[in-house]
Amino acid sequence: MEKLNVERLLKETGDILSMKVLAGSKGLHRRIDSPDVSRLGLTLAGHFAYFPAERLQLFGMTEQTYLETLSASKRETTLRQLFSAFPQIPCIVITRNIEPFAEMMKLCEENSLPLIRTSLKTAKFITEISLYLENKVSADTAIHGVLVDVYGIGTLIMGESGIGKSECALELVKRGHMLVADDVLDIRLHSGSILIGAGNDLIRHHMEVRGLGIIDIRAIFGTGSVLDSTRIELVVKLEEWTSGSEYDRVGMEEKTMNILGVEMPQVIIPVMPGRNLAVLVEVASLNQRLKQKGHYTARELNKKLIEKMASGQKDEK
Repeated sequence: MEKLNVERLLKETGDILSMKVLAGSKGLHRRIDSPDVSRLGLTLAGHFAYFPAERLQLFGMTEQTYLETLSASKRETTLRQLFSAFPQIPCIVITRNIEPFAEMMKLCEENSLPLIRTSLKTAKFITEISLYLENKVSADTAIHGVLVDVYGIGTLIMGESGIGKSECALELVKRGHMLVADDVLDIRLHSGSILIGAGNDLIRHHMEVRGLGIIDIRAIFGTGSVLDSTRIELVVKLEEWTSGSEYDRVGMEEKTMNILGVEMPQVIIPVMPGRNLAVLVEVASLNQRLKQKGHYTARELNKKLIEKMASGQKDEK
């Protein structure tokens, strides 16, 4: 993924968000590595105990009215201390078309710290820029698998090459579900715990099926058979059924798979002749939806059995 710097930020969002560089243009190469934004806030009062300097920094009406209470020399001293303590600040964005103080312009130019102004209000700017940063800076990874939206549950089908992932997904599409990606899947982390999966731009909505070659799912089944992206909520791992292997037959054991630090529910389905994988994946997806609503069939049945056995023992006494 191409790294994001201030220059690229301005190029891609400058016109949309009405942003203009006022000072520090020599620092446009500065990297933006965090999807979050922060306000200068209490740091202007000298409180440096916690300040996420790696984030894009906002300067709004709150900061403006505070600095207005200071003399010009005190403002310069305050800002100089701030910029010296946190040289890694990527840029400062002034909202509401506020006219910056001369001391801020001077110090930003001296430190090659981009000072940018927008006409948007602070809250509106935070909303818009956060969406952009989430897409550009959030952690991401690429995984080999097939992602299908099954009954509204983003289901990631994984397994060894040749196990039947694409064939299973093809049957799911034929049954009315939607393909997101086949083979190469790009996954991005949003809001710290949400995984969004999408297909590679070049091969999006295409599928490779042994014996058929590469097929265009959208052209064959229509636009309603594909999605550009979806939230991943379940991992289904297909593996070859081997003699002697033990598989969960009750569903009491909750398995997970860690993707970008998020523990994703996982179901392991053994593959053998005669098993309808598409139906099994459908049921796994529906069962996951029930679990999201707090309905755990195996646990509830186990509880009933325990209560039944307990009542039987009491009757014997």
